[in-house]
This record gives sequence, C-alpha cells and structure tokens, in this order.
Amino acid sequence: MYFPVSDIHIFPAIPIIVGFIISFFTSMGGVAGAFLLLPFQVSVLGFTSPSVSATNLVFNIFATPSGIYRYIREGRMAWPLAWMIIGGTFPGILIGVFIRINYLPDAGNFKIFIGFVLLYLAIRLLYDLTPMAHKDGSKVQAFEKRFKEIWSKGMKEGKDNLDAEGAIRTVAFSWKEYRYTLYGETFSLNILGLFSLAFVVGIIGGIYGIGGGAFIAPFLITILGLPVYTIAGAALLGTFLTSIAGVISYIVIAPVYEYTGLSIVPDWGLGALFGIGGFLGVYCGARLQKYFPAGAIRFILGSLLMLLSLTYILNIF
Repeated sequence: MYFPVSDIHIFPAIPIIVGFIISFFTSMGGVAGAFLLLPFQVSVLGFTSPSVSATNLVFNIFATPSGIYRYIREGRMAWPLAWMIIGGTFPGILIGVFIRINYLPDAGNFKIFIGFVLLYLAIRLLYDLTPMAHKDGSKVQAFEKRFKEIWSKGMKEGKDNLDAEGAIRTVAFSWKEYRYTLYGETFSLNILGLFSLAFVVGIIGGIYGIGGGAFIAPFLITILGLPVYTIAGAALLGTFLTSIAGVISYIVIAPVYEYTGLSIVPDWGLGALFGIGGFLGVYCGARLQKYFPAGAIRFILGSLLMLLSLTYILNIF
C-alpha cells in the first residue's frame, strides 16, 4: 500500500502490529509509545520529513483514548495532575512545532536530535532500576507492592474494579501543591515545578512528535517519586490533548511553508494504521498494568532506547 504524504510503500498490517507491540508495553508507564514509533518510521521506513512528527502525533490521538478510558474506569485518573500537565505542555508544543519546521527540517540534524532525546529517556529508565534511584523510595516501593497484592487477590476472586478506597482522591490542590491519596497513602508534588517541566516537555514533544508523555511519566516516577499506578492515566490524557494541539499546529502552519517544498501535514492514513494497533495495545497494557512487573519493562525499553540513541549519535562521526 502506498502512502503519498510519507512517500512509502508498506503492507497495512505492519503498522498495526508495530503500533500494538510498542503501545502494549509503554502504556503501562503512562506512555503511548510514540517515542519508539518515530525511530521506526525514520530508520526503517525512511520517513524523515517534518510530516513524520505530525504523523506521530496522529498516532497518539488514535491510540490513547482506550487507555484513558481504562484508567478512568478503574478510578486511577488524577484529574488535577492531568490538567497541570496539559496547561504546561500546550504552549510548549506550539513552540516545538515552530522549531521543528524552521531549524530541524534536515533529516541528518533531526536524527541527531532524536539521538539525544532517546539517550535521556534511556538513562532515566535504566537509572530507575538502580538501588540509588530508590534509596528514598521505600514508601513508594511498599505501596506498589501492596497495590499489586490487592489487585492480584481481586483477580483470583474474579473482581476487575477498584473499591472506593482504591480510587484516587484529591486531598489538597492550590497554586503551590497538589496532594492525593490512594489506598491510604498520600502523595504530593510542587505545582510550579511541574508546570515548568511540562512547558519544556511540550517544546521537545512538539519537535519530536510525542505529545510529552514519554518525558513527563519518567520524571514523575523517578524524580518526584510518584507510583506509576497513580500517574499513568494523567500522562496519557495529557498526551492525547496536547497531541491534538500539535496536529492542528502542523496543519495550520503548513501553508506558510509551502514554498519550501517540505512535507509538513500529517500522513493520516499511516498514522491511523499505527493508531489502530496503538489503540488495542494501550487498552491491553492499561488493563494488565496492575499485574505486570514494571522493572522488566523498563529494562527492555531502556536497553532498546540506549541502542537506538547511540546509533543516531555515533552517526554524527
């Protein structure tokens, strides 16, 4: 099948399968998987124009709703956290789109940028597996262990929904701090710090075409020490809405740069096929997250990202 915008030929089942496999694992950490999908498009499919970033955002739009629905149904959507992520990333993603088109249209420069982005993600994921990363995280580790035990027991008893105690509850929400509880444990984060991070993430997300969840989720887990079971839904919702903003930005700005001959608008057909697989993968990943060992997933993803990032960076030389 030929896709004119991306100028590639590919069997339609391949994008669906790739989208499913990537999203199944990454959605457990609150990430749709666009950060792994883009290297596949660039390196395997040879899709390197600015359109690839926009197409990646289309994938997010198709893929994330199933996971968002699942986390809402299970009572694990931290709504204030989601709106803070969206509020910070939205203006950043508009800036990122401008930078991508004006300063990183060349495939070589874009691959260098991808390499350093992936290197950061790899380091964060692998660092999270070390004892140093968890020296002060006994509370979170104990909570995640108890959470798994509760859900495993529920699965054996044929239950698939959280009870009232297991839904995320907001304790305090002001311009300084956000605090919430889950199963009797309270977690908090600084509002201004999160907004600042989300803004920077939005810029990178607009350039890279990932919506920002791939950066927000590791930060919330590794730096702020929040359980993955409580932030995944908010990260996916943030990715969904900011991806819509990103796609609209690429479409609106495309006529301005028509004279350059660059392909800027998304490849809707290719993005939709990846998104169909992502939709199924995100739902399955979100449904099984509570039973799956996160350490193994982080190690696999971190290793793959490290290999990809070093490949791109070493190509500079």
